[in-house]
Amino acid sequence: MTVANDISLAVAALRRGELVAMPTETVYGLAADARNPAAVRRIFAAKGRPADHPLIVHLADVEDIHGWVKEVPHAARLLMDHFWPGPLTLILAKANHVDAVVTGGQDTVGIRVPAHPVAQALLRAFGGALAAPSANRFGRISPTQARHVRDEFPTGLAVILDGGPSTVGLESTIIDLSGAQPRLLRPGSISATQIEALIGPLGRPEDDDGPRASGRLAAHYAPGKPLDLIDAAALDGYRATYPRGVAWLTPGPLPQGCPGIALATDPGAYGQQLYAALRELDAGASQRIAVLRPPRDESWAAVNDRLGRAAAGSGSDTP
Repeated sequence: MTVANDISLAVAALRRGELVAMPTETVYGLAADARNPAAVRRIFAAKGRPADHPLIVHLADVEDIHGWVKEVPHAARLLMDHFWPGPLTLILAKANHVDAVVTGGQDTVGIRVPAHPVAQALLRAFGGALAAPSANRFGRISPTQARHVRDEFPTGLAVILDGGPSTVGLESTIIDLSGAQPRLLRPGSISATQIEALIGPLGRPEDDDGPRASGRLAAHYAPGKPLDLIDAAALDGYRATYPRGVAWLTPGPLPQGCPGIALATDPGAYGQQLYAALRELDAGASQRIAVLRPPRDESWAAVNDRLGRAAAGSGSDTP
């Protein structure tokens, strides 16, 4: 395995049907040739990902979408023109030739054009589409640095492209445009308000409604240790219950006497720092991770979504 910035090494590996880790502005992705079913199956095997859990197809250019979908609705065109390249995934009816291994057996496909310059260079040099979920074991904390990928996969990847820390740090916003009503399937750094300003109201289905899509399982993005989400009003009671062995994660200053990591109070910066901080605390000496719950307004929607799923996936027994 090579950790490098050599695009030619990564392209050669992809053409051999091997797996490559690539940086994107959201998180690092585990990439394979999207038109090679055997290569795509290697993603599922490496991650331990269920076969019915669809992948996102990454393209170099907006117009490349026509090889993957039956049609491009007007709403999709508006969003593509405004937000691509960028952290937005669109769910659309797939073209007939798109292999079921990519879509998890569904008749829809998720498409994104990433903005990261290394991802763009790789896609253009490869000359094709890349299927690329996050480069981590299924259900665990997404990687936002090359070393996180190396920690997750010490073997099995041909190349890890190092593009520095992810600038967004949270997975893309996912919008379902496969039906009559556009729907928000996963919040991200592009907010629902920004989307609705272009295409009108969005539905917000429950996780078990609508197409299966990345990051919609109730338990996801989880550390190995229990992660407890704590409201400020419950802080004293929690500290009495767990007086020792807890590492804290907070927006702004840590509670007095509490070890841990203080993150930014701006939701964008907090989101960019979140996964690296969770990985650091997960690798530390504490027995639990306590996260002081951020504000509940829309600007924090993506952060709160990830933290809620991380707590559910960690086996936390604290409400």
